[in-house]
Amino acid sequence: MPKFMLSPGNMIRLPDPNSTTYVHEMLTLCLDNYIDAVYMLRDGEAKLLLSAEQLFKEYNISLTSEI
Repeated sequence: MPKFMLSPGNMIRLPDPNSTTYVHEMLTLCLDNYIDAVYMLRDGEAKLLLSAEQLFKEYNISLTSEI
């Protein structure tokens, strides 16, 4: 995503699901931006995040694949 689209703060760049630190990057992103719910749209992302669901629950962040 071009930098000018991220500058106003209306959009957030999501971590790459292929990264070995994806789950921790997503947790950090949620905590830094006061996000309390993550809606997982792709199976690969859901599998990774759901494997760490307890970690997200400890910070009161809900994970859901239902929209």
